[in-house]
Order: sequence, then C-alpha cells, then structure tokens
Amino acid sequence: MVKDLLKRYFGFDDFRPLQAEVIDAVMDGRDSLVVMPTGGGKSLCYQLPALALPGVALVVSPLIALMKDQVDALKGIGAAADLLNSATPHAERTQIQLRAYNGDLRLLYVAPERVAEPRFQDFLRALNLSLIAVDEAHCISEWGHEFRPDYRSLARIRQIAPSTPIIALTATATQRVREDIERQLDLRAPSRFLASFDRPNLSYAVKPSGDRYDELVAALRECAEGSAIVYRSSRKGVDELVGDLAEDGIEALPYHAGLDADVRAANQERFVRDETRVIVATVAFGMGIDKPDVRLVAHYEMPSSIERLYQESGRAGRDGLPARSIVYFGARDRERQTFFLDRMEDDTERAAGYERLNAMLGYCQGAECRRAGLLAYFGETFGADSCDACDVCEADTFDATTIAQKILSAVIRTGERFGAAYVSQVLRGAMTRQTEERGHRQLSVFGIVGDYSDSALRDVMAMLVSRGLLSRGVEYPTLAVTASGRAFLRDRASLTLPTPAAAAAKPQKARVPAAEVDYDGDLFEKLRELRTGLARERGVPPYVVFGDVTLRGMASRFPQSEASLLDITGVGQKKLRDYGAAFLEVIRLYANENGLDDRTLALRERGEGMEARIRSDARAKRYPR
Repeated sequence: MVKDLLKRYFGFDDFRPLQAEVIDAVMDGRDSLVVMPTGGGKSLCYQLPALALPGVALVVSPLIALMKDQVDALKGIGAAADLLNSATPHAERTQIQLRAYNGDLRLLYVAPERVAEPRFQDFLRALNLSLIAVDEAHCISEWGHEFRPDYRSLARIRQIAPSTPIIALTATATQRVREDIERQLDLRAPSRFLASFDRPNLSYAVKPSGDRYDELVAALRECAEGSAIVYRSSRKGVDELVGDLAEDGIEALPYHAGLDADVRAANQERFVRDETRVIVATVAFGMGIDKPDVRLVAHYEMPSSIERLYQESGRAGRDGLPARSIVYFGARDRERQTFFLDRMEDDTERAAGYERLNAMLGYCQGAECRRAGLLAYFGETFGADSCDACDVCEADTFDATTIAQKILSAVIRTGERFGAAYVSQVLRGAMTRQTEERGHRQLSVFGIVGDYSDSALRDVMAMLVSRGLLSRGVEYPTLAVTASGRAFLRDRASLTLPTPAAAAAKPQKARVPAAEVDYDGDLFEKLRELRTGLARERGVPPYVVFGDVTLRGMASRFPQSEASLLDITGVGQKKLRDYGAAFLEVIRLYANENGLDDRTLALRERGEGMEARIRSDARAKRYPR
C-alpha cells in the first residue's frame, strides 16, 4: 500500500536509501531518530506514513517559510495538509483545528512554541494523532549549532501523547547531539537511522578572500541556469554586496533581520518563485527552504562551524543535480570569530565554540580532501583516495619536504610559543622590533626562507596542522610540533602537499556537464517556461509544479500520452490531472516538429529511469571504480 501511495501522490517508483526502513519503523509505531543529509528525502519519511495511517500527523517545524513550502507542495499533490502559525487569523485557526479534530487533515504543521501553550496541549490530547514528527531536531540540543530554547517545550510531547510514535529528523547532528535529542524527546528504544553525510552531487572549494568578489561574480555567471545563495556575516555586508553586484549587472536581493518583515518575506518569496536568481543573506535565511534547484551556495566569510557549513551548503543541489559550495577564507575570519567567542561568559559554551571554530579552520586550511574532512567530522570515513570533486583533490602538488623541515625547526627554536604570523616573520627574516627584542635574529632559522610569500608560508603551516605535524592552541593560535612532527624531522621523511597558489587559483571541474546528460536542452527550456507560467497562475513556487529532474525526464523521453507522462519520475495522479494536458501539448508539438518518438515504453522495458540515470551518472563520474 505504501509503495502505491508513493507513486500516486509523489510520482516516485522507488524509495531513496533508508526511506523504506524509516517508513516501516514509523508504520510499526516505533520511535525513530533519522539523520539524513539535506536533499536526502527526510520529509517523505513522515509525509508518506501520515497519508497511510488513520488520524492526523503533527509536524513540528522551526520556520513559517519551511512550513508554508511543505504545505504548498503537499496540497499540490492532493494531500490534506495545513499549518498553524502566529500569523494565522483566529477564525482560520479555529477552522483548521476543527478539520484536524474531524479527521479531515492528514498533516498539521506547527511551530515549537505553540506546543508550549496549555490550550493547544489540550487540543492535541483530543486528536487522534498518527505520529509526531520533529523536524530540524538538532535545534533541541544545546550542543547543536542552532539551539533554540523554544524547542525545549517539545519535551512535553511524550506526556501529551504517550502512545504516539515520535520521529525526530535532522541533517546535522554529531554523536553528542544525537544522544541529546533522544534524551530531550524521551524517545523509547528508538530505531536509529544514520544515512551517509556524503552529498556526491556537491563539489567543495575554499578560496582566498583577497579576490573573493571577482571570484564570486565569475561563479554566479557560471550558474546561469539555477539559483544561488550568498551568505554574509553582517547586515551591512549584505547590503553592500547587493549594491556591488547590481553595478556588475547581477540582480540580487538582500535578506537580513534589519529589513522590514514584509520586505524579507517578499524577497524570500521572489527567490523561491524564481523571480530573482540570487539572494544575499545573513545566516537567518534558508533553514528548511525546499527550493531544489540552487546550484551555488557561497560563504563570503568563513562559517562559524562545520555544522553550519554543512547545513547551509546542503541547500544547494537538493534535486540531486550538480551544485557547488564555495567558502572564501582569510586570516581575519579567525579574528572575527574569536572576537565573539571571547565575550561569552559561559566557560562551557565558549569552549564548545572554540572547538567548533578550530574544526572549521581545519576544513579551510587543511591539505586533506574537503569531502573527507566533512565526513570525518560527523564520524564517517570516506572510502576513496580522492573525491575528484574539491579544490584539494583537483590541485597540483609539490615536494614539501624541505619547507616543512624549515617550518618545524623554526617552531621548535622559537620555543613553540608563537602563531603562524610570527613564525613566518622569523623564517623570512623580518627586521621587526619583536624579532630583535626576542633575540630571534640570531637563530639559525632566521631568514632561511626567501622563496615563499607570507600567505604561502601560512598556507603550508595550516597544511602541516591538518597532517598532524603541527598542533594549534585552542584559544590562542600558538603552534607546537607534535610527536609525529618530531618523528618526521628525526626520520628525514618526505612529504607532498597541494601547491598553495595552485590550490587557490585552479578552477573546479564541471561536475556533470548538462550536455552529457541525455535530454533535449531546447525542449527543457520550453518546459521551464511553461512551468513558470503555470506556477504564477496558481501562486506557487515553480518546483511545486515540477522539479528540474522531472522536466529533464520529459525532455529525455518525450512522453506523448498520459500513461507515458505518468511514468516520468515526479509525476503523480494529482499533478497529471492538474498539469498533464499542458505539458503534453508542448511535448507533442515539439516532438512533431522535430520527428521525435515517445521513448518512455522502450526505456521502461530497459529499466532506465531518468532520475536514476542522472544520479548514477553523476556518482560514476565522481567516484569511478
């Protein structure tokens, strides 16, 4: 029955990894903890059981925009869903609650603070709850990067509905956070589902902040077919960048807490509806946004944690098609972060902040594969020598043995009490007051490096930290030589590292060029135009009509009957009724003009689903066997 509902409502023939197992657990009435990457299909894990089970599913979600997006999408496939938030008028709120009470709703979305209201708790006790889904569950943990005090009210959920299964879902949770989620929600012998954190369709890069504006403009122009999110650390920075981009002919909208609420909402709506391609935002933007065709997420300044980077970069490529994550990094990023950390009064909170900061610095400055570094942070091992999809794996390398020996020796001889900036001064023979007063001009290592710039030396030192030959202090960035570093010197070992300049300047490879995926580009554009028009007529985002993967399927198979169209991934019964005639008309006309046959039946016989081919082709190009 569940498989039938999957096709009827969502238009999918098969589940993604782990979805079937999670859904089985929910259908069996078991509590579950689900950690699944953004774009991995978490929502389906509770939406499908909600459509199959009697009663109404309560979905707790942190943002009105997220709830509205999901409810719009559910209504678009014919599912009975609605939401309650602070902006819902009293009369409408009463009507929605009555529909839920009478069994006319299958999914009811609410914000966490509503669960804390005694009257709403009484209402919940009167409902026939099929399940309770807590989305973005990491927000309940103080150890998480986005702790929200109002999520703590969800601890009452178990007492309100003691026999109702709870499913907690998140894309970003370390082991400590996962344990805290289970404890806070009082999950009972939960089934734990931990999907791979790998997003194989994403490519990763860290670029120097010195040339970031020109680099960003080039990156935005490269992703002309999709949308882009650029994150900045301040409201002022958002406004300035929007103005600069406008001067270069790139229309972008701002999003930050300093804007009027109506302006923020309007800008987000324009972005979601493809009325603007680029949005520049503070971290307030984007949690839970379901827009699937974001092709680029750029951090104009270094994020504060790996969790934040992972979650925000995960807003790119939710449809499984190629997308990019870029972080611009410079020496001032650490100073900016420590400025705020040093002002924290709580010692535990400050220590946790420094722990996250140093992990983020390790990602930016490391000489290891970016993908492997991200996965390692979440306790996962990357099973390949190279991802061939990050700037480190694509960079040129050089013999770093001699420069590594000089750096390690300088750190030792200066007493392991200084940071990279000062060690670089010593190695380059800087005639400063500090090197004179400390007597370091007399050291044998003073001035022994003349062929490296200060920034290149710092890059190499950062790589030595990532390789475990140097260690960096937690609150103060002093360098010390590790046991491995001393063994490296003693054994006269060799070392190869990415070339600093090449790693910064070499462009990322195109992931899966559009021309390599077998679909007709001209028909795809016609279908996109049709989708945009239909979305505007109905007042919904374009992806609520059909996603890009579905349009590519149509442009590959040229379906010319309802049966053939229904065979395309993402086309369910409701969407066939709503949009089928319009899309078939465009496809038939194009096929007739170009002498094209309906390929659907032939491909079905060969077992080649378009979505599966796109995804498998993408992965094969990244991780060839």
